[in-house]
Amino acid sequence: MHTAMVLALLTLVSLSSCERRPPLHLYDGGNVEIEFPFVLLELEAYWNYELNYGTKYDWRSEWYYGWDETDRRIFGEIGYVEPTVFNLRRYFTEQIAFGPHKTVLSNTINGNTFQGKYDWGFWDILVWNDIHTLDGVQSLNFDEGTTSDHVTAFTNETMRSSRYQAPRFTRSFYQPEPLFSAYEQAIEINQTLDGFVYDEERSMWVKRLDMLLLPVTYIYLTQVILHHNNNAIIGCDGNANVSGLARSVDLNTRVAGPDAITVSYNTRFKHDCDKNGERVDIVGGRFMTFGICNINANNIRSAADIKEDVRHYMDVTMQFNNGTDSTFVFDVSQQVRDRFKGGVITIELDMDTIPVPSRSGGSAFDAVVKDFEEETHEIDM
Repeated sequence: MHTAMVLALLTLVSLSSCERRPPLHLYDGGNVEIEFPFVLLELEAYWNYELNYGTKYDWRSEWYYGWDETDRRIFGEIGYVEPTVFNLRRYFTEQIAFGPHKTVLSNTINGNTFQGKYDWGFWDILVWNDIHTLDGVQSLNFDEGTTSDHVTAFTNETMRSSRYQAPRFTRSFYQPEPLFSAYEQAIEINQTLDGFVYDEERSMWVKRLDMLLLPVTYIYLTQVILHHNNNAIIGCDGNANVSGLARSVDLNTRVAGPDAITVSYNTRFKHDCDKNGERVDIVGGRFMTFGICNINANNIRSAADIKEDVRHYMDVTMQFNNGTDSTFVFDVSQQVRDRFKGGVITIELDMDTIPVPSRSGGSAFDAVVKDFEEETHEIDM
């Protein structure tokens, strides 16, 4: 079967067709060179919410925990990091646009270009970043299935228990690493030059595609702000959970899976932080998740478009100055729904209203999320 010597550039900008100049150079075994698309990394660009009355979401104005070198060492960078290695799947559907994936070609790419052979006909292309971690331990798993029509990413259970909003799984799950994907269907490599433009510098016909690698794992920054603490709480055990989030994601559709699980992550206690001129203590952390079940958060315009009605609870175990500890449990459902692509989750506690427990044991403290001046709380002793 004949193939084309063309240059396929996956870019953000779609170029209009131009006048045909030299004929397309044809020969058996010709190559197509792919340049990978732009990866959306900036939190300001991605957390582009309008939470209240058209006001743009400014996450920095409500994030008081900060992010110092110790946080970077424990949690990594606060935002997304640009990937350098990619996985490429090319599905040849022959002369059938949007056809089934009978043939799949797999490649791992270092850098952002790939050169390979493309037969005449229709192709689907899936790209996602390869996973690299500082300690070499990876939480993400990938299932390419038996038909190759979809690639699913997921994580497995930890040894930690999951007590809140966990109807199916009794243990929490590892959070995924940063993951991006792009998928384009019915890309036609044809002999009539339709959809091609001529590249003067390369003396070559070029087919350009609109593809953008978007996150399919979403970053949440959590902070429990302690007002009037006066050293009542002196630390945290370093572990926290948020429930009701998806266990997996389909990389082709970017739709999160249907199974709701609890995500486990780490926290850190900071003393004497500044909140608009007030000195407060904060238990902060960062976690990544596949997001709310059964949605593609990249296609959602507002929280009102989300049909899922799962509750989300955050639990944090904190240590008191008398050696006791208690697990604080907060309903953060509305904050998670409002920030469906990630963002800051804030709890504010007036410690003047919370008694110091007389014994440890992880007693559950259910807090109503309100402005801290108006809160009332109950705690098991």
